[in-house]
Amino acid sequence: MQQYQGWADEHYGAVADAFAANFEEFPELGAAVTVYAGGRKVVELWGGTADERTGRAWTQDTVVPVFSCAKGAVSICAHLLAQQGRLDLDAPIARYWPEFARHGKQSVTTRMVLGHRAGLPALDAVLSFEEIAAWEPVIRAIEAQEPLWEPGTTYEYHGHVLGFAVGEVIRRITGLTPGAFLRKELAEPLGLPVWIGLPESELPRLARLVEAEGRRPMPGPEHLLTRIVTMNGALVFPGLDVPHGWNDPALHAIELPGAGAVASATGLAGLYAAAVTGLDGGERLLSPDTVTDAVREVSSGAGFLGFDMGARWGSGVLLDSPAFRRLLGGRSFGNDGAGGQFAFGDDEFGIGFAYVTNRMIGHGDARANRLIDAVRGCLG
Repeated sequence: MQQYQGWADEHYGAVADAFAANFEEFPELGAAVTVYAGGRKVVELWGGTADERTGRAWTQDTVVPVFSCAKGAVSICAHLLAQQGRLDLDAPIARYWPEFARHGKQSVTTRMVLGHRAGLPALDAVLSFEEIAAWEPVIRAIEAQEPLWEPGTTYEYHGHVLGFAVGEVIRRITGLTPGAFLRKELAEPLGLPVWIGLPESELPRLARLVEAEGRRPMPGPEHLLTRIVTMNGALVFPGLDVPHGWNDPALHAIELPGAGAVASATGLAGLYAAAVTGLDGGERLLSPDTVTDAVREVSSGAGFLGFDMGARWGSGVLLDSPAFRRLLGGRSFGNDGAGGQFAFGDDEFGIGFAYVTNRMIGHGDARANRLIDAVRGCLG
């Protein structure tokens, strides 16, 4: 029995087959996948259940929390500002944000933060949810933070700090917080359903997250990884149905630019397609030279915590990483989300891709990978 609705161009039928197989072979609940090729939508599929409690079906306009896919959106904004000559990614952040240059951060650049090399994976300050929502307390805590290592010498995933630090650079340059800049300059003009800071009016479209069985628990609260992911416990992870958990509308309403995006598959795929090809004959957002700069490898291998998951990082974006997530090639760039969501673009092949889901399995799970493999096969 067919589990999904939507359509796929005749040359992309393999993507529809892979999407159907995910419902048959994984504990899929609700999901969607969209693919653009050459700026034209060639796949838009959705299916399953958006809210397990009520049985509400996943529809064409359903949106879902996509976690760190937010980093890809913020990074596209930063690269756009660099392309416009308003941001030098290799200049000290203090050029734009003088108060940042305290406690050994004088030489830290925006690219170091984008590449997870600034020594700021987590903050020492213990902030409340209300302080995080207010923005300024996080910025003051970043200003007061000493790097955990000499900036530029190694790397570790910068979790929420990447979003706030790069977001504050965006705010200092444009006067807009990153979520507001994303909406005003990109999402609204292009008609894309993607937000960092979800309006209350969009809540009826929001899918409800559930956890798949067997997800690995986080280490203890003092472990650096847990501190990175939860901002020292202010954000519960993977807590869903708790105050300030990932099904709480109060969490989606705030700007959490490292991990708080809400989008549809079409919104995310459209953002990357706009970046690499333009949509429906429109001008591409990022020039070939800008993409070349974004996909130059900045970090890979074992990081500060000693883990090596096989990921390769450019400036704010995950690159083609055969040992972690194989994309299309050296011009591919994107970012994933904690539940299995993934979106990327590639200007060599002219592809914008996104898969989103509400049953959280984990980073790098096979559902998105199988869809990407199907796209690769369709491209020959």
